[in-house]
Amino acid sequence: MIIIFVVLIIDQIIKIYIKTHFHIGEEIQVFGLDWFRIHFIENKGFAFGMAIGGTIGKLILTVLRIFFSVLIFLYLKRLVKQGAKSLLVVAFSLIFAGAVGNIIDSIFYGQIFSESTHFAVAEMFAGKGYAPLFLGKVVDMFYFPLIDTNWPNWVPFVGGSHFSFFNAIFNFADASISVGVILLLIALFTNKEKAK
Repeated sequence: MIIIFVVLIIDQIIKIYIKTHFHIGEEIQVFGLDWFRIHFIENKGFAFGMAIGGTIGKLILTVLRIFFSVLIFLYLKRLVKQGAKSLLVVAFSLIFAGAVGNIIDSIFYGQIFSESTHFAVAEMFAGKGYAPLFLGKVVDMFYFPLIDTNWPNWVPFVGGSHFSFFNAIFNFADASISVGVILLLIALFTNKEKAK
């Protein structure tokens, strides 16, 4: 449970700071590194900013996130009761915490923050929020464009066009889910009893 609490606290501190100090699209290099940037965007939908069916789609997505998070929590509780290996418990804890971190944004951020724009930073508890309950946007900020260049002109079809490797922008909760999934795969592949 400590892992869940720590991930949620770190995730929300980062998101609240970004939301109240950056305007949409604002970007800074971390430690002067070109491949590690903070770039503030808001995700209206699913992974990689994919929107699903407007307001109804967003509402359904939030409800589904809550439903699956409850299932993960119940399974996690069962694992702890059964004395499962700690790697498995840590994996599901990270996945659950990451999911809840993004659910918090979706449910509450539209109510507690004013709108973030390209010209203005959002304010917290400044009166009316930017969206109804369950329709908030998820705050994303970590950007690692490890390769950011142009294709050589001689390359067929794409020559001269821009190429960026790993251009996803994500948050701490997303990272927690990703690490949790990797640990889960490691736990499953190293459990010889399960394999049998």
